[in-house]
Amino acid sequence: MSFLDPLFIRLTSRRIGRDRFGNTYWEARSRRDTYGRPMRRVIYGGASEPTTVPPEWWGWIHHTTEAPLPEDAPRRPWQKEHRPNMTGTPEAWRPPGHDAAGGKRPATAGDYEAWTPGR
Repeated sequence: MSFLDPLFIRLTSRRIGRDRFGNTYWEARSRRDTYGRPMRRVIYGGASEPTTVPPEWWGWIHHTTEAPLPEDAPRRPWQKEHRPNMTGTPEAWRPPGHDAAGGKRPATAGDYEAWTPGR
């Protein structure tokens, strides 16, 4: 995002809200998308990383809900806290047996025997 984009957004849109990650959400006053809906935008609080948009705001920015979901709503026991995409970072999930996770996988019944040429 260039340094002019936030200025343009602030001049042509109205602020809707802010999430706990510092992202601010805006809705255009007059500009419409191809379906005739007002354009919705986000100014990221840190790096321009779309995975930092939490689920409460994802539905609103994609016109799935008319208003963002409340962030203070009670959470179900199975719901986890939102995390941005960890791919390419040390926190990325690696399955058992992955080289970066030690490279050892648990043995299985009738374990795999590698093919060798000339046998």
